[in-house]
This record gives sequence, C-alpha cells and structure tokens, in this order.
Amino acid sequence: MSAALDGSQLSLPWAVPFVGILLSIAIWPLAGPRFWHRHFGKIAAAWALAFLLPFALVFGPGAAAAGLVHALLAEYVPFILLLTALFTVSGGIHIRGNLHGTPRLNTGILLVGGVLASFMGTTGASMLLIRPLIRANDNRRSCAHVVVFFIFIAGNIGGALTPLGDPPLFLGFLKGVDFFWTAGHILPDTMFLLVALLVVFYLLDSWKYHREGVVQPDPTPDTPRFGFDGAVNFVLLGAVVALVLMSGIWKPGVEFDVMGTRVGLPGLARDIGLAAVTAASLAITPRAVHENNQFGWGPMREVAKLFAGIFLTIIPVIAMLQAGVNGPFGAVVRAVTHADGTPSPAMYFWATGLLSSFLDNAPTYLVFFNTAGGDPAQLMGPLATTLAAISAGAVFMGANTYIGNAPNLMVKAIAEDRGVRMPGFFGYMAWSGAVLLPLFALVTWIFFV
Repeated sequence: MSAALDGSQLSLPWAVPFVGILLSIAIWPLAGPRFWHRHFGKIAAAWALAFLLPFALVFGPGAAAAGLVHALLAEYVPFILLLTALFTVSGGIHIRGNLHGTPRLNTGILLVGGVLASFMGTTGASMLLIRPLIRANDNRRSCAHVVVFFIFIAGNIGGALTPLGDPPLFLGFLKGVDFFWTAGHILPDTMFLLVALLVVFYLLDSWKYHREGVVQPDPTPDTPRFGFDGAVNFVLLGAVVALVLMSGIWKPGVEFDVMGTRVGLPGLARDIGLAAVTAASLAITPRAVHENNQFGWGPMREVAKLFAGIFLTIIPVIAMLQAGVNGPFGAVVRAVTHADGTPSPAMYFWATGLLSSFLDNAPTYLVFFNTAGGDPAQLMGPLATTLAAISAGAVFMGANTYIGNAPNLMVKAIAEDRGVRMPGFFGYMAWSGAVLLPLFALVTWIFFV
C-alpha cells in the first residue's frame, strides 16, 4: 500500500499518528502505568483512527480499506502468529530443579540464553530461562546485575541471527530478506558482542560472588532431579522453525489477490501451520506446567493491540521515506547518506539503534529498511553492509533501555516479583551506557566504518 502512495506529495502531519503511538509506548508505562495497563488498547485504536479517518477522507474509502487489508495480511497477521506461537511453545516448557548460582553457572545460562534466542525468539528464551536463573541466585545478597546482563544477552543481542530471533528481522524476512542472510552477515558482530559481554559478566560476577563471602541459606529446596516438564514443546518449536523455513524456500508461484494485496500460498500455509502449532501446544501441555511458569496472555494481548496500531500508522511514514531526499523526511535520508549519495552504514547503525533504544525496534527497523530503498535484492546485494547495520542496530541497541524490546520489561517485572531489587529506568541506562555503548562503538569501528 505504501508503494502506491506518492510520498513526495505527503506532508509531515501524516506521520503524527505513528509518532504518537510510539511516544505513548515510551512514556505512558512510566508516567501512568495503571492508566496504561487499563487503556493501552484504546490508545492504540485512537492513534489508528487518527490516521485511517483522515486518510479515507483525503484518498477515499477504497484506498483506506486497501491499506488496512495490506497492513493486516502482508505484515500484521504473519508477525503476530509467529510471536504467539513462540510465546505459547516457550511457555509450555518448565525447567525443573534447583541450580546454584556460581559465576560459572550463571555465565553458562547466559550463553545458553544467547544461543536459544535466535531459535525460539528473545521473548521465548527469556521466558524459558529467567525463572531458573533467579532461583539459582536466590541465596545471594544481590543478583540484579545477573538479570541486567541476561536482558542484554538473551533478551536482545542473542536474537540477531535469524528471523525467529527478534521481531525486526522477521519483518525483514516478510519483506524478502533471505532466512539465513542475517546469520551470514552479522554473525561476527554478534559473536564479538556475546563473547565480550560474557567475559565482562564473568569477571564482574566473580568479583561480586567472592566479595559477598558466605552466602545466605538457599530458600529453594534441592529437587531429586533436573529436567524439563512439557518437553514435547521442543518438537513444536522445531515445527515453527520448519514452517518459517518452508515459507522462504517453497516457491509454487500461487498467489491470491485480496484488494490489491498479494497473498502467496507459502505464507498462507505457514500462518495456518503456526496457528495449528499454537493450538496443539495449548492442548497437550499439562496445566501444571503453565501454572509453574505463571503463563498468561497479558503480554501477548498488549503486543497484539499495540502492533495493530503501529502497522497502520506506519503506512504514510514508509511512503514518505521511500520518496528519498524529495520527500518530507529528506533530512533523515541525508543524515544517513554520504555526500556522493551512497548510504553510510555507520550512521544507519546508530540511527536505527538509538531510535530502537527508546521506541519499538520492529517499526524502527522497517522505517530505516525503507529509508535505504526498501528493495531486498539491492539491500542483500550491493547494499549488504547497510542492511547489516540496520539489522544490528535494531536488535543490539534494543538492550539500551527497558523499553527498547518487549522482553526487557517482562524480565524486569518477573525479577521484581521474585524479590530482586532491579535498577530503575535511568539506573538500567547507567548499566547499558557503561557496558554496551563502548562495545557498540567498537562494533562500528570494526564492522561498519
């Protein structure tokens, strides 16, 4: 739909609903958490209507309906179905047993979380491992730093290698980026960050562990054996991976036209399969597993409602960005472009990353994907370094604040519920500023300059 709009003919006020919903996501949970918790769906709907109604008046009801259908079928429905499947499957796996939080064990759990994040999503890996990690450290005087580094690694950076890992990369996959492209192009960047973070964490945790001296009595009793309840969900996780791979590899050439939106048979089969996997997980997972994991639909409801508004309000923004230097966002395009007209990967990395730190990283990725031209063939080919910078910036720098990526706040809430004294919003930023920003500067110098 955005491609059918002439972005050079649009003006900046068309971007107000998109900016408004992103600022609402950033500000309301901090300024009025109770109001936000009760009314976030209404706020998202209001911003969506603030775009759709004027759009229908100016361009006609038919164009508005076509834009709505395109946003739903081409982007929103596949996006939400994948997140729901990963959320449900990971919520059906409970890690049984009591571990003891030594620096070596904690580092191992963070490593496992970083690896799993690219295969079951940052949300899935975080929800699977955060509770066992907290149980393992519940006899230590302070383990907030353990949770902070867990957010860095499992909640963000570890999800940088596949479209399953983090929502921005799945949006790129839906736009035509090959499934394994990201792994092939930012694996060195990701490995550099993961190794550096694990080394820093191990040294810090060792210092704190030995400084504490005698630990407190362990409040969690040891269990006879370590294991997994609901392990059948690992099979369903494999089914999710297979379905996403199938939709990128299978090319039968069969498409259906729905009000101007092309819906391919592979994507349709993938989405039906993901819905079936979700239903199967709910049907076969014992209730006790969900109770032990404190599984609930609150996080998914919030994501579903907010992204419905985001995918609608972003339509004119994408059109204006695709207009390049001739569009209303010409200043943004020039800021990430060299004097000779070629894109600057370093500027794309930081522009995408800094916005991803304070806004949601999925629409931020989409914005800069289209700023760079929006052609997946060009971005995977001659502009590969630029696409790598956009992908890395969106995923990596989502770790800079609690609001940069959905798992960040979810992990914080679970940790605080279990008695961990987590740093506040700016306290967390002090951690990310001290640990992550110097590493991101090194990433820029090594990979994008």
